[in-house]
Amino acid sequence: MSFPVTIVAPAEGAAGAQRSLELLEAALIRAGLELGRFGDEGRGAERLGLLAHVARSSSAVLYTLQLTVRRSDDGPEEPSDVAAVRAAAEFVQAVRAHNDRIPILLFGEQLTARRIPQSVLSRIDGVVNAYEDSPDFLARKIQREVSHYLGQLAPPFFAALMRYANDGAYSWHCPGHSGGTAFLKSPIGTVFYDFFGQNLLRADVCNAVEELGQLLDHSGPIADSERIAARTFRADHLYFVTNGTSTSNKIVWNSLVGPGDIVAVDRNCHKSILHAIMLTGAVPIYLMPTRNKAGIIGPIPRSEFTAAALQAKIDASPLVTDKSKRIRLLTLTQSTYDGIIYRADELKENLDGVVDALHFDEAWLPHAGFHELYVGMHGVANDRDRTKRTVVYSTQSTHKLLAGLSQASQILVQDTAGGHFDGRVLAQAYRMHTSTSPQYAIIASCDVSAEMMAGKRGRALVEESITEAMEFRRTIIRLGEERDDWWFGVWGPDTPSGRTGLPERAEWQLTADATWHGFDQVDDGFTMLDPIKVTLTMPGLTVHGEFSEPGSPSIPGVVLARYLAEHGVVVEKTGLYSLFVLFTIGITKGRWNSLVAELHRFKSAYDGNAVIERLMPAFAAAYPGYARLGLRDLCAALHATYRDADLAELTTAIYTEPVEQVTLPADAWTAMAAGQVEHVPLEKLAGRTTAVLLAPYPPGIPLLVPGERISETIVRFLRHEQVLAHRWPGFTGITHGVDEDGDQRTIACLLAP
Repeated sequence: MSFPVTIVAPAEGAAGAQRSLELLEAALIRAGLELGRFGDEGRGAERLGLLAHVARSSSAVLYTLQLTVRRSDDGPEEPSDVAAVRAAAEFVQAVRAHNDRIPILLFGEQLTARRIPQSVLSRIDGVVNAYEDSPDFLARKIQREVSHYLGQLAPPFFAALMRYANDGAYSWHCPGHSGGTAFLKSPIGTVFYDFFGQNLLRADVCNAVEELGQLLDHSGPIADSERIAARTFRADHLYFVTNGTSTSNKIVWNSLVGPGDIVAVDRNCHKSILHAIMLTGAVPIYLMPTRNKAGIIGPIPRSEFTAAALQAKIDASPLVTDKSKRIRLLTLTQSTYDGIIYRADELKENLDGVVDALHFDEAWLPHAGFHELYVGMHGVANDRDRTKRTVVYSTQSTHKLLAGLSQASQILVQDTAGGHFDGRVLAQAYRMHTSTSPQYAIIASCDVSAEMMAGKRGRALVEESITEAMEFRRTIIRLGEERDDWWFGVWGPDTPSGRTGLPERAEWQLTADATWHGFDQVDDGFTMLDPIKVTLTMPGLTVHGEFSEPGSPSIPGVVLARYLAEHGVVVEKTGLYSLFVLFTIGITKGRWNSLVAELHRFKSAYDGNAVIERLMPAFAAAYPGYARLGLRDLCAALHATYRDADLAELTTAIYTEPVEQVTLPADAWTAMAAGQVEHVPLEKLAGRTTAVLLAPYPPGIPLLVPGERISETIVRFLRHEQVLAHRWPGFTGITHGVDEDGDQRTIACLLAP
């Protein structure tokens, strides 16, 4: 690992101690330390970026501070001293904002506590005075600081895993590749070994290694890391999960819900929640969010979360036999795929005692607890008011917006004031769903991801994400304002291109009088849009469902997504006329500026009607029917298909029309597992009861749950999807749950009575 000792020499520098600094640098090199230099240059955002790099990539910082040598302690301060101390204070404060552990040492002549203000002394780790000690002694002092800092970087589990992998002991346990040795016995295995590297393979061990602890029992270094992570995320309990938040959700559900229990669920939840309903035998009632005509999921109205509204849903349900039964669990998607988040503190207060447990599916919101922009908008925060009767759970995908490997997830728990949480039951559900052979690299990434967010580091990382997202949004708006013709847009509140800095929360809260969101039902101050979830819009369709006229610029999202993918840019989600991009803590200026550059190139290609086979040769090779078409002609023809079918209205209606529940999801699944279903073609589907989950991709939000009636509207959508697939191969999605048998499409339905 390369972590240099960074020597900072500001403009006012340590000119009087230059020789002693050179001697110290030579001693540091003799001690085996790598050196880096930073002139404290740059201004504004550029300087802050450089300081962040210093804070994160150095093993220690040696800041040269030159004060007037001959001034008496009680004499007047020299103007140069005032400027130098102010610069030092600003530097130290900026570095500490990104790293609260890195050693910071001041270097100069006759530096004393009487001459250095408290604002600096309280944030540094020591003072190194020239000439007081030999350069080699001072180098050993700095080396000690470096060793201590680097030695405590790794959290418990990752530290234990590195020790084990580096120990050189022979492995007699599974996995059978024995630290990668098996791969070296084959040519292709050697390629695999070289690609992933020895460390990953040496660290791929099984649960027989006792010194690493047990994931299933939450013992040893794993337990230590989970306790530290719980403090970081302000949870009473935190559990690492290596099978993704789909499994985290099922663990929570299996620890709480049994057959016949009533559960309240966000209708546009992730499919893992619906799978949990099928697994547990629960009786669902649904909370219905709004949508706009651009296909963006909006909020559930505030009125749906009252005791009276929930009871009305129970009373109206044909599946609930005991109308007096309490709701066992309420699950809410926080945030939605498109970035809508709820005022969690309000929901916890209003639902306390109304439901036994409250579960926030925060797969897309693990960052919220680390920045003041999101205060009160995330589920678990044990430094805020506790509920009295309702236990609060949060499940988070640390691999989505933080730094975990794929499938890295975690369960957070906030207990009630009276202590209603039973960890013993959760432990049993955890064992039910967790592999006995977990991937230890994923556990380590959970550990490291949490450690990266500890202290001030988490806030700094999240603030960088927000800042980069805002700069991207403002850039897109500015470029549009500077053009006389078409350009792309961003979905969200007006973000003036001339503004800099962080967003104001009030602007990002949804209100009924705002027109930008396109939702029919919005409660003021109840929800907000997370600015790091960026929906890039393109001409062709408004949020109110208005298609552009023939001849006007119109760019279906799937065409732009295909172009970007062939040019090295893969987006998170594609809408009819939008793309969704995430500004995670890993996004850089170079990455989003490259996206802007590609958008410029696409625009030029569109305006020039570039030929597809030259613009996207790989796509043209896979779908030769498009090869000789011009890009603008292709977009116009696909737009006409969407417009003629009023696809904006159809794709909204299939999610918002009332749904008829016929039988419990668990019973429908049981019937299918027993073979008591028939595969019904599309033309005979209307009125039948689906035995499978129907989920159109994109966006992957379930449309129907097993046991629900298939409507004429849904059949019309499925038929149109079939027509699109035939007419526009390569530019259409699929609906999971639909089987294809040659040219015929069928859905597994319950046997007709």
